[in-house]
Amino acid sequence: MEFFPAPLETLVEQFARLPGIGRKSAQRLAFYVLGLPEEDARAFADAIVDAKKSVTCCPVCQNFTAGGLCPICASPKRDGSVICVVADPRDVAAIERSREFDGRYHVLHGVISPMNHVGPDDLSIRQLVERVSSGEVKEVIMATNPDTEGEATAMYIARLLKPFDVRVTRLAYGIPVGGHLEFADDATLMRALEGRREI
Repeated sequence: MEFFPAPLETLVEQFARLPGIGRKSAQRLAFYVLGLPEEDARAFADAIVDAKKSVTCCPVCQNFTAGGLCPICASPKRDGSVICVVADPRDVAAIERSREFDGRYHVLHGVISPMNHVGPDDLSIRQLVERVSSGEVKEVIMATNPDTEGEATAMYIARLLKPFDVRVTRLAYGIPVGGHLEFADDATLMRALEGRREI
């Protein structure tokens, strides 16, 4: 039995399709949108349509841009000899928040995942190899997640880049700031010991 009119049910279903949004959250969002003034609701809908129309991938790094090169690739202040490879555009934002990296990026738009039918050809790995083969790149930092798919993707790319005169590194892993040793798993402790450095 439907409790809501069909257009509201459709709106709830659309919100429920978003990642991390369950049925109750979808209903809450739908009710919020219905409570918006007409012009705010229209601005919200227009923002979605406009983003879908105008956001594309940077031809160099594959990060999102509003046409042409992304701001990072276009910046002369960035070091083009170092590329940080990430799985997702959100990872670029996370690394940029640290304000510690001044190189450039390459966004794969996923990781190799046979269970989800994602192979190397589904990712932007070919474009990365083309960038490295140009000879300008000296180091490639693999910054994929430290899970099975992220590790497999990093190892696959490292093997592809072996013929080129480029240093391939992996982000260090270990105990998070504010964490406690007693709660760390064996793999994290092992990585922390392997990645230790002098102070």
